[in-house]
Amino acid sequence: MKTLWSLILIVSMVFILGACNGSSESNAEVEGSNAETNEEETNAGNDVEETNAGNNAEEANSNNEETVTLNLSTPDPDSSSITVAAEEFAKVVNEKSEGSIEIEVHANGTLYGADPSAGVRQLGEGSIDMLVLSTSLYANFKPEFSAISIPYIFDDGDQFLSFLNEEPGDKLLDSISDLGIEGLGYWTRDFRQITNSRNPINEPEDLEGLSLRVPNNPLWVEFFQGTGAVTTPMDFGEVYNALQLKTIDGQENPVDVALATNFYEVQDYLTISNHMADGWIVGINDEKFNELSSSQQQILTDASNELQGWKWDFDQGEFASTVEELESEGMEVNELTPEQQQLFVDVSIEAYPEFKEVIQNDEFFTEVLDFVGKSE
Repeated sequence: MKTLWSLILIVSMVFILGACNGSSESNAEVEGSNAETNEEETNAGNDVEETNAGNNAEEANSNNEETVTLNLSTPDPDSSSITVAAEEFAKVVNEKSEGSIEIEVHANGTLYGADPSAGVRQLGEGSIDMLVLSTSLYANFKPEFSAISIPYIFDDGDQFLSFLNEEPGDKLLDSISDLGIEGLGYWTRDFRQITNSRNPINEPEDLEGLSLRVPNNPLWVEFFQGTGAVTTPMDFGEVYNALQLKTIDGQENPVDVALATNFYEVQDYLTISNHMADGWIVGINDEKFNELSSSQQQILTDASNELQGWKWDFDQGEFASTVEELESEGMEVNELTPEQQQLFVDVSIEAYPEFKEVIQNDEFFTEVLDFVGKSE
């Protein structure tokens, strides 16, 4: 009997120990399984994080262009409308590019020694990145640009703007690629007016014998010589001193130039003659332009087009106040009546054969006249 109970006890202990070992092994397997599962989840999470990080990096690279800094030169002082417009252009470009294009504006022609022809050459060679210069000065390189400044060729500002933005203007802008320059677009200028220190100008005879500074462009020479004026081509940087010393009697430019350069200190009379149009070309060195990404190129072009409208509105708003300020500084102002202006128009029409020679492209000259509804 005692032996039987001993046998039962031994069997029971063996059963209990086996059950305990089985439970431990099962728990170990579960823990191992959980550990493997946790490790896989951790690794999977890390993979997701790495993938997301890679995607974010690629997205950042696609959105962030390499930053480029460009210098931009203007011919007139900081307070002039063209330099104010250039500063606005730089601001718009920076915003549109989210900082990837920075433009530094330099006024007064300082980057090219105030010699506009040198400025065009330096732009083409790449020592200047960007330049805003008048269309009339490009005529020294491309004579067809003189067509824009044929006296009284445009009936009003709207017709002038249409010319710049349609086929004739496009042809001219495309032509400067031969100079190593990419033309981004045109900005407008106010029509040109006459200032002098001798007498009011009401008719062509009032210019008889008056020494008048004109740009180094034969178009100006032909027209003003037709009025009897003594034309004196001269770099703009020399004009103030020449007026002060009375080497010359007068000059002609948009009114904002007369104010920005303090011509009222050395000139007594301002005549609102509206005798010539002149535009601004926004140019960039073509190699610098080609180094930019396609999106950066588009930003510069879009901003230039946007600023055309901005500058047009700015000039229209500033004209009257500028004339008033010149009057307050002591200048006597007169505006040509339609009848008086027609006398100057007649002088221009008589000079059409000479203008045609200046432009050196008979076909384009005819195209311009057709566009504005005039004839030879």
